[in-house]
Amino acid sequence: MAKTKITTISYFLKRLRDSGYVADKLYTNYSISDSRSWTVVIDPDCTNIMVTCFNNKNFLNEEFFEMYDGGQYITDNFKIKTSSIEVIIEYLVRFNINNKAETYKGK
Repeated sequence: MAKTKITTISYFLKRLRDSGYVADKLYTNYSISDSRSWTVVIDPDCTNIMVTCFNNKNFLNEEFFEMYDGGQYITDNFKIKTSSIEVIIEYLVRFNINNKAETYKGK
């Protein structure tokens, strides 16, 4: 069951890539005391959106994602609390982040 959880980096990346986004693992070696789990980069050739997964922030068992691109397309420190990858993708579309990679095989 944990394999299909949005906070699992492999699932997160697979779903983004299946939707046509270019996305790569950036960093996963945060310390145990750090509430960050991992960071990925979306659309690295153009918009460079960094998405960081937070787990157990302030010991409240909450999970959320922070999107950051230096204020180019997204408001600084934009946070999304969701358990659905579709919500993440919806926000990327709203922010006009390209999802048509050359390798995209969708319709």
